[in-house]
Amino acid sequence: MAQTLTNLNINDNNAVISALREGDEEVFDHIYRYYFRGLCAFCSQYVTLSESEEIVQDTMMWLWENRVTFVLGTTSSLRQYLITIVKNKALNKISHFEIKRKVHQEIAEKYETEFSSPDFYLENELFRLYEEALRKLPAEFRQAYEMNRSLQMTHKEIAEKLNVSPQTINYRIGQALKILRSELKDYLPLIMLFLFLQGHK
Repeated sequence: MAQTLTNLNINDNNAVISALREGDEEVFDHIYRYYFRGLCAFCSQYVTLSESEEIVQDTMMWLWENRVTFVLGTTSSLRQYLITIVKNKALNKISHFEIKRKVHQEIAEKYETEFSSPDFYLENELFRLYEEALRKLPAEFRQAYEMNRSLQMTHKEIAEKLNVSPQTINYRIGQALKILRSELKDYLPLIMLFLFLQGHK
């Protein structure tokens, strides 16, 4: 390793990036701890603190996974680079939330009469389809997904509970959603909305 933590200048972009590209986990851990709180504070201007933590964790994992190929602009520092990524992720999250909110509102208005009927979901077998799709999930995927959706636990809380990394939880929940989308296709938004309404009665 060209640099050690005792002589590494965190603001020396070339030295830091060189260490990252060599796969230096100790340097990455130092970078993670050095920037984490500041990035979370910055990100919390746009989203909640728990969402900020997830975004920053995702960003830092992206940095590690792409350490060999990512390119830092000549006019940018690593700090500014990370801030830009975090900001874009936060704005995307807001945009996705607004889109989902509008879609859910339209669905709710469309199916308002049906939602009031207790036989609607039995007749349309949405619950059966949902439960069947859940049962097809690998046990680890289903566990993480249900802890997040049913228990409203954050990725960080689930990771601590299961003694795994937040990135592992991100992957498991992402894979669970991918499988559910494949199994349920166009029914998934309607099912998710119904579950949301049930939980807020």
